[in-house]
Amino acid sequence: MEESPNFKPFGLSAFALAVIGWGGLYVVLTQTLPFVWSRWGFFVLLFMALTGTSLPIVFYFHRRFPAEPPANGDVIIRQATWVGVYGATLAWLQLGQLVTLYIILGLAGGLIAAEYFIRIREKATRRQPIIHDDNPS
Repeated sequence: MEESPNFKPFGLSAFALAVIGWGGLYVVLTQTLPFVWSRWGFFVLLFMALTGTSLPIVFYFHRRFPAEPPANGDVIIRQATWVGVYGATLAWLQLGQLVTLYIILGLAGGLIAAEYFIRIREKATRRQPIIHDDNPS
């Protein structure tokens, strides 16, 4: 049985992403005008902030509710990244005033379904069939 990962390797990354993301968002929102590069910076920094903030939460959920086989570090990072993608996409859609309840739920459902199918693929193991040739000819 595979051991669940320790939080120590994720700690510095999560802290750096969260501090740079939230600090950068503060600077972008208070010190810049809404031109193209500051908007792109907003989305990148929002993605970093949400990913860094959700990394310890995703790790805790995997620790609290373990799966069989236990999730490794790649799964935890990917799921925290989905949170950042979800938040940044909703913020981008809000610029065009395209966000409705159906968009929010549909995007969340699509990302959850994508993660579900990726986890199914990771759990599946393909084994080559063993062919016994009892017939010497």
